[in-house]
Amino acid sequence: MTQSKPLQGRKILITGPAGQIAFPMARALARDNEVWGIARFTNSAQRQEVEQAGIRTRAVDLAQPDFSELPRDFTHLLHLAATVQCEDYDSAININAEGTGLLLSHCRSVEAALIMSTVSVYKPNPDPCHAYREDDPLGDAMLPGMAAYSIAKIAQEAVARYCAREFHIPVTIARMGASYGPRGGLPTLVAQAVAQGRPWITRSVPCPYNPIHDDDLFAHLAPLLAAASTPATIVNWAGDEMVSVQDIAAYAGELLNMHAQVEVVPAPGSQPGSGVDNARRLAITGPCQVGWREGLRRVLTGALG
Repeated sequence: MTQSKPLQGRKILITGPAGQIAFPMARALARDNEVWGIARFTNSAQRQEVEQAGIRTRAVDLAQPDFSELPRDFTHLLHLAATVQCEDYDSAININAEGTGLLLSHCRSVEAALIMSTVSVYKPNPDPCHAYREDDPLGDAMLPGMAAYSIAKIAQEAVARYCAREFHIPVTIARMGASYGPRGGLPTLVAQAVAQGRPWITRSVPCPYNPIHDDDLFAHLAPLLAAASTPATIVNWAGDEMVSVQDIAAYAGELLNMHAQVEVVPAPGSQPGSGVDNARRLAITGPCQVGWREGLRRVLTGALG
């Protein structure tokens, strides 16, 4: 397990600070650090929420970034923003890959950078319960409604790996699994569907994930940054337990006293499951503290309370 100290007194840049993963992380970091956040900020209410959490904001579009109002003396970079539901491959590569390179070039003096990738970079394995390892083949996950996502994120990883070597930036590339918390994420969305009496649409039986709660994401952040290296460290970032979306829906139904409905709409050629092997991450961060049942209970208690 990587030895690391809590992040305190640092100057940290976070991309997409209003996002589901980034906002709770940025808010927590802002208690003991100088935190800056960049995004397009097309929603003024979201920008106000971020600023009220103690985060300094600048409007930057990674498709055509202008960093002229952004300092260079950050100690850490957390690049969490991405374009996800994009059908245009050129645009997706421009934002996710080229934007990452331009950002890392601007922040080349950081002590460490964490670049958020996704388990969707893995070439689909026909076994729904396959646990993807970091050395598994990469390929187009062919996820419904996210045509360009996998390819653009593979391109992003390549750019980040180049920048780590060219600019001597210690980098961790973290392949995110099924994150969740009060602001959203797959388990939260499944529970919301159950609460509203709607079926959850998935692509296989079973369709497993490794859910990871916001609290564990924050707890893992410092050790993942401490593990950053040149060449880049590549690690799956997901929860310890592999669980199917069918079981998540069933448990949400128990908590809500509602009937859970899961409908399977096959997506030929796509990843039938998104479970991962966490051995490498466990060696860096140690085990998660929030099991998926406890995490889902917290989400629903907050939503209902």
